Amino acid sequence: MTQEQWGQLKQKLQQSVGQSNFKNWIEPLEFARVDDGVATFHVPTTFLGNYVSQHFGELILYQMSNLSPDVRRLQFRVAANSGARPSRPATVASVEPIADSIVPSAPLDERFTFDSFVVGKPNELAHAAARRVAECGPVTFNPLFLYGGVGLGKTHLMHAIAWELKITRPDLNVVYLSAEQFMYRFVQALRDRKMMDFKSVFRSVDVLMVDDVQFIAGKDSTQEEFFHTFNALVDQNKQIVISADRAPGEIANLEERIKSRLQCGLVVDLHPTDYELRLGILQSKVDRYRAQYPDLALSDGVLEFLAHRISTNVRVLEGAMTRLFAFASLVRKPITLELTQDCLADVLRASERKVSIEEIQRKVSDHYNIRLSDMIGPKRTRCYARPRQVAMYLCKQMTSRSLPEIGRRFGGRDHTTIMHGVKRIDELRIQDAQIAEDLELLRRTLEG
Repeated sequence: MTQEQWGQLKQKLQQSVGQSNFKNWIEPLEFARVDDGVATFHVPTTFLGNYVSQHFGELILYQMSNLSPDVRRLQFRVAANSGARPSRPATVASVEPIADSIVPSAPLDERFTFDSFVVGKPNELAHAAARRVAECGPVTFNPLFLYGGVGLGKTHLMHAIAWELKITRPDLNVVYLSAEQFMYRFVQALRDRKMMDFKSVFRSVDVLMVDDVQFIAGKDSTQEEFFHTFNALVDQNKQIVISADRAPGEIANLEERIKSRLQCGLVVDLHPTDYELRLGILQSKVDRYRAQYPDLALSDGVLEFLAHRISTNVRVLEGAMTRLFAFASLVRKPITLELTQDCLADVLRASERKVSIEEIQRKVSDHYNIRLSDMIGPKRTRCYARPRQVAMYLCKQMTSRSLPEIGRRFGGRDHTTIMHGVKRIDELRIQDAQIAEDLELLRRTLEG
């Protein structure tokens, strides 16, 4: 490993850990030498060496071993001219690429804090439970088990708990990692005959957080060790936080005794986001982007459109917003509905619910207890006109069909009629609670 190679590696690390983490923790490292498989770094303080070892040691070691296979371990020493005592390497600074790793934690994403988590009805219980754990009072439920689909906030809450504990209780040994990382370290420990070290590390933590636990299902030996680790920590009254993509009882090939253990605490479901929560998430993103794009104009209706159209995954929703702001900034145009549809055409197609105009018409007519032929037909009395406008509004929001095409499916009506109907319902959903409730119920029915 040469200084030039270390320079190249630092660029990769910057991409992996983010600008803030890189500036605070990686940039101060001074690569010294590789001797007998040990890569030595000079650090300004013992604390910095310990922190890098714990949070980024495995990542650095992995990247270094790709460039220089003879590197097997890392060591951080306080530089002699730093003003700190250089008497010995930084505590727990030696890092080996094995399961007993003295750096069991995975890096935390600085974006995932409680401050950046938008709370709504679908996630308020999970948020409250996570807050309670982060307060680090008496253990009231163990484990806290969070489950839900992709992009609903499980990992965000896990990271938020870890960040909060690191700030308020730096004395605690908080370990966050994925189930796959737990399994990897366990297998490496078996291979290198260092199981006692592995057990010592994982059973001496104060808070253990394991993400995506469904990945250990079917892995008999890993499940065995996870079970014993779980029991040891519970017996010591140590807090455990687990996440998965489904409830414990629904994870196939997971041992019954582990399912039972996971169900003995508080099991919380993060429900799919509703329209209001998605709108709140988008508004939160806009507020943060204002500092970066102060002169960018955002037209009315854009956020509402995205909140309706991208409903399954918050990550996709946030990614779409990031792309939209970047694109509008580059082309120096305001963010209008038309620009949004052009910029995010592929995202909107991928998020298309596959709901047809005909299905919307049937559901709406059933909901209002009128005949489909009357809703599509020429009658203008209010008992038919209002459901017709509701159906038009849902067709505009839930399909990618053009206004003229929607008009043809509504008895050959002109696109301006469809536009008027959509605008009228958009006004009424704010003024009339019953209309808003009908729209939400119909949307949920169609999405289901």
